[in-house]
Amino acid sequence: MNENPDKKIEATRSEITRERLLAAALDVFGRYGFDGASTRKLADAAGVNLQAIPYYFGSKEGLYVATADHLAGIVAGHVAGIRHRVGRHLAQIDATNTPLNASQARLFLTEIVETMIVLFVSKESEAWARFIIREQLEPTAAFERVYAGIMGPVINMARRLIGTILKEDPASENMRLRTLSFVGSLLVFRMANAAVLAQMEWNSIGEEQIATLRAHARSLVALLEPAKGETE
Repeated sequence: MNENPDKKIEATRSEITRERLLAAALDVFGRYGFDGASTRKLADAAGVNLQAIPYYFGSKEGLYVATADHLAGIVAGHVAGIRHRVGRHLAQIDATNTPLNASQARLFLTEIVETMIVLFVSKESEAWARFIIREQLEPTAAFERVYAGIMGPVINMARRLIGTILKEDPASENMRLRTLSFVGSLLVFRMANAAVLAQMEWNSIGEEQIATLRAHARSLVALLEPAKGETE
């Protein structure tokens, strides 16, 4: 039986409305916070009827949590390729009980870092940063969604790679701190974007600047070396 074309059109319109609300919510919640973002402000930013929020998300709280899932999904989409390749490789060596090679770990980490730096300086990531910063300052259930959906898995993957390169237990407290510090050196390109532009004397970030940042990413990984006395 053929699907009713009117129902198909209505479903498409509903999905478009929902996506418009999520995109607007990511920006509005990031700018004003949960309390400062009224339902009217959210609806106006999305260009939808006020009743669309309870219809699609139940409440403003429901929209906020859905926005966190939406954000995690967007970022996950950008890093899906490298996460899949590294994850598949790690799963294979785990299945065969084979140690992870430090050279391979360095290559994987370099690709992850290049991907993240380029992503962090993109215009698109501005709204993400505002939302995430608010959740860092005052964590809610939304932070748990973002952390579980993308932040945690990527940091854990980087920690295993860094631990392999430095020949230390990835689960150790020292490696957790080293990984957080390493990730922090990447986050500065988004969280302190204005300072980066000022310090680098860049008016904007184009292809030339991206090439410079990619080279910097490679150098960051190259500087990671095991303690003296350790051998490959």
